[in-house]
Amino acid sequence: MNKTLNLEFGEYYHIYNRGNNRDLLFFEERNYHYFLVLLKKYLLPVADLYAFCLLPNHFHFLLKIKTEEELIDFNEEIAKLKVTSREHLFLSRKFSNYFNAYGKAINAVYQRRGSLFQERFGRIKIESENYFSSLIYYIHNNPVKHGLVSRIADYPYSSYNQILSGDNSLIKREIVLECFGGLEEFIKFQEAGVQNLTGFENL
Repeated sequence: MNKTLNLEFGEYYHIYNRGNNRDLLFFEERNYHYFLVLLKKYLLPVADLYAFCLLPNHFHFLLKIKTEEELIDFNEEIAKLKVTSREHLFLSRKFSNYFNAYGKAINAVYQRRGSLFQERFGRIKIESENYFSSLIYYIHNNPVKHGLVSRIADYPYSSYNQILSGDNSLIKREIVLECFGGLEEFIKFQEAGVQNLTGFENL
């Protein structure tokens, strides 16, 4: 897990994290839905989302941080951060606020204490179209990899079926489908799997 990579405007990232001590993040169905409600509130104002998967004790996102021009509504907030890495600090705070809001809610509902997530979330910058498309498969296939379902389409807490249906307001669906050459090719790629995936072994 890369804990030191600075987040930058306009860049694509694989964001992931797990429960502290590998404990559960989601205890029942409503938790998954609430996590996405908070994602829309805290992250989508600053990032575009292309794929996600929420598993009982960890999650994966594929997203792009918006450009500085797209974040014009936050100019004043960013300017107040008088440090050389204010770009990273601004973005890190958005993620921290998101995870903290969810963690506090879970602690209150289930009468638990302490950090829900590992101390820092993982982030990998995506710098090639091939990695982008392979990562979408990896994210959607995670429930199969961990033995939760036998088919990608059977898992309810990922973006796969939402991309197919077009009913989801969180995902930049058209950009995802364009990357694969359309809906049919997207389905074929996801169902066929990716041979010899590299770069994902320790996630």
